[in-house]
Amino acid sequence: MTNVLITFTVKEELMQRLRSEFPQVDFTISTSKNQNALETAEVILTYGEDINKETLDQALALKWLMIASAGLEKMPLREIGERNILITNVKGIHKTPMTESVMAHLLAIKRAVPWIYSQQRKNEWSKRSGSSELFGSTALIIGPGAIGSEIGRLLQAFGVKTIGCNRSGKQAPHMDDMIAFEQLNDTLPQVNIVISVLPSTPETRGLLTYEHFVLMKEDAIFMNFGRGDLIKEEQLIKAMSEHQIAFCVLDVFENEPLGENHPFWDMNGVIVSPHVSSHSSEYVPRAIEIFIQNLQEWMKEGTDFQNVIDVEKGY
Repeated sequence: MTNVLITFTVKEELMQRLRSEFPQVDFTISTSKNQNALETAEVILTYGEDINKETLDQALALKWLMIASAGLEKMPLREIGERNILITNVKGIHKTPMTESVMAHLLAIKRAVPWIYSQQRKNEWSKRSGSSELFGSTALIIGPGAIGSEIGRLLQAFGVKTIGCNRSGKQAPHMDDMIAFEQLNDTLPQVNIVISVLPSTPETRGLLTYEHFVLMKEDAIFMNFGRGDLIKEEQLIKAMSEHQIAFCVLDVFENEPLGENHPFWDMNGVIVSPHVSSHSSEYVPRAIEIFIQNLQEWMKEGTDFQNVIDVEKGY
């Protein structure tokens, strides 16, 4: 019997499916630290935030960590690697909700949706919306992986030119052009929209600086849907207070939750999204689908797992 510990709530119909498809597996759901379940679990399905060095020291039988999220930067990857624990994640399941979130914010800004709502609250009839169009603009997508490429696909459907930016400059799907990180300075003055969906790695931390925002167009829109350590917040606050760009949409922050007195809450042009861009009623079912496919491979002692993480790179 293989012991699997799941550390978040899963609906009963999904658990029934798991138990039906894997009768030789003992599934335990425990959202708190269940000492016995932790010590005997060969497999742990988790969001990852509850996995630390202390947890690993107690998980004596652990051989595989299935992380139901994409971010791994807070996990003890070095210790996981030292114990040769397989680690996989759910890369790809965020692309639909996150892309829809990006498009929702972009269209809301361009079509003056917040202004329309505010006019209604004031019972005020005005046609001075200042609306503009996405069509004909240019977007730079920093990190054109599964999520970034899907954003590119929908932007292209709206008549937007897409430029992808990654470490190598290697071509990515749904990008009209590609650049490498070192070409950012030359490209930023040409684009209207900058969208980052980068993970947190040694290469991406602090990749953007105040000077990059000085290079952007005054009417540019910056969106960070990747990780909050892409830029130091004091540099972003300085850029926005000087009106270097028009809008800044942030779904991630250096420290979360954002403090109630943080300047971002009240800054003109800054939109605070409390790290909810990936939220969806379909999130857990999609995560379970990937888990099922990997668990089938695990049970037959195969090696063809989806989304295997390189602990040295962190992705």
